[in-house]
Amino acid sequence: MRAYYAARAEEYDAVYCKSERQFDLRAIKAWLPARFAGAQVLEIACGTGYWTQFIAPVARSVWALDAAPETLRVARARGLGAHVHWMAGDAYALPMARRVWDAAFAGFWFSHVPQARRVEFLAGLHASLAPGARVVLLDNRFVAGSSTPLCDTDANGDTWQRRPLRDGSVHRILKNFPDAQELHAAVRQAGAAEGSLTQWPHYWAYAYCTPQPAAPGHSR
Repeated sequence: MRAYYAARAEEYDAVYCKSERQFDLRAIKAWLPARFAGAQVLEIACGTGYWTQFIAPVARSVWALDAAPETLRVARARGLGAHVHWMAGDAYALPMARRVWDAAFAGFWFSHVPQARRVEFLAGLHASLAPGARVVLLDNRFVAGSSTPLCDTDANGDTWQRRPLRDGSVHRILKNFPDAQELHAAVRQAGAAEGSLTQWPHYWAYAYCTPQPAAPGHSR
């Protein structure tokens, strides 16, 4: 996965030029910033910083993490301000020492998480955030004729795509399309209350809050 996104770094943003997705993208760009106004945001798998550029103007600070130095290089070139910090790191091994972030965003990452690791990823994310932090997951819906076709389903139930790049290479990439019940279940199992699902024809967003500590004298 890291090698694929490293190779795709310079052409990644072309996916946002698909004509049939423009209405959705305009709607999401209007919807998303208000979720992070005044927040200290931890962004997971920021890639080229495409979505960071819409969060940064309203956020108090953004700490944007990605595993590929090649995509981070593109992101840094956006010049989004001194309050935006770019970090190389692993989405499954997030920094947990500070816990100052009161919001988190993961755009087009959750679909690449194996079903068996969804709860692990979310629990690790929650451990990095302040109690009650807002989380927004943004990702694709499968739309025949617009989405890359699925090539197979493995024994774990994960679905895969074959994705060609301009250099002629073809990469087999895990890409799941969870429904509302799967999202609710993963969030519950990671210890949080169910959130709300917003859907557009080609995309979905799931917003919820991390668990609050139990009040004294009350057990969870």
